Amino acid sequence: MRLFVAAIAAAMAVSTPALADLKKVESQQEFVTLVKNKTLTRPLIKLQVSPDGRIAGRGARWDVEGSWSWQDGYFCRDLFWGGDALGYNCQEVQATPDGRIKFTSDRGAGDSAMFRLR
Repeated sequence: MRLFVAAIAAAMAVSTPALADLKKVESQQEFVTLVKNKTLTRPLIKLQVSPDGRIAGRGARWDVEGSWSWQDGYFCRDLFWGGDALGYNCQEVQATPDGRIKFTSDRGAGDSAMFRLR
């Protein structure tokens, strides 16, 4: 399943905005303001990240669910996709003025995924 996730992520790569457009999200309040009542989208993925710490949506054909908290400046989530645990990870969050949000795993040192806020 992890290989499948990696293959989908590679296939769904979207153009990355100029680094100057990205601004690190510093606080939980700023993060909640960005995602409240929005859907995070990218090809084959639609997620809602609720202010109360829930994550729900669909990735490809499978349900996604989990929980999140804000710790030391990072979005920390525990996620399940199609019933399989993707594990706990703290991620750096960056946003652009035009409604994109980028999550980078391993506190900003790992892989990243860009979403549109709709």
